[in-house]
Amino acid sequence: MRLYDLTFGEDRRPSPYCWRTRMALAHKRLACEVQPVGFSEIKSIAGGGYRTVPVLQDAGRVVSDSQAIADYLEETYPARPTLFGGAPGRALALFVHHWVLGIQAQIFPLICHDLLKHVLPADQAYIRESREKQLGRRLEDAQAERDGKLPAFRANLEPLRATLRGQSYVAGERPMYADYIVFGPFQWSRSVSPYRLLAEDDPIRDWFGRMLDLHDGLGRRSPGYD
Repeated sequence: MRLYDLTFGEDRRPSPYCWRTRMALAHKRLACEVQPVGFSEIKSIAGGGYRTVPVLQDAGRVVSDSQAIADYLEETYPARPTLFGGAPGRALALFVHHWVLGIQAQIFPLICHDLLKHVLPADQAYIRESREKQLGRRLEDAQAERDGKLPAFRANLEPLRATLRGQSYVAGERPMYADYIVFGPFQWSRSVSPYRLLAEDDPIRDWFGRMLDLHDGLGRRSPGYD
């Protein structure tokens, strides 16, 4: 089994979608070779035709997209610990996925120029051009406004915060795939930026620490700002 995972300089692994998959593989207790790739190398994965990672190769099959990979792992390895706990958990994960897309969109301008500093040299021109087109402005200018945007971002996390005041994980007493979806963007930020998205006393910060320590510290061992 081989997983293609996005890499930046200093072996930083920023992709929130790849982190979903890496945590899912660890949750399933599946051994996997992790192959780092830069943005410019994605197009050559598994014979070509892929534009994004993660991409998983397993027993002659190639699966792309983090959600498709999670479904594949759950269906192919049913005897291993479950990612969803059945249909209700899968439905919860779908809702969380769509909610997290909005959270990621809010995080990006807060860390966009920090991210550029860590991109592999071969990918920097592409990242600057594509992300500035996305934002409609220079990365430096977008990030310069982050202190003013931070309070609104933190306020938008209140549903997550309220949930974690009453339970250890998004999914309840133990982590499941919904937690790995939420973990992704916070690990993305940790990988590339020293900027503190969360206040010291935020319950989300405590949850994130627990997530970093899961699976023998898989998340915490990855280079980042702590």
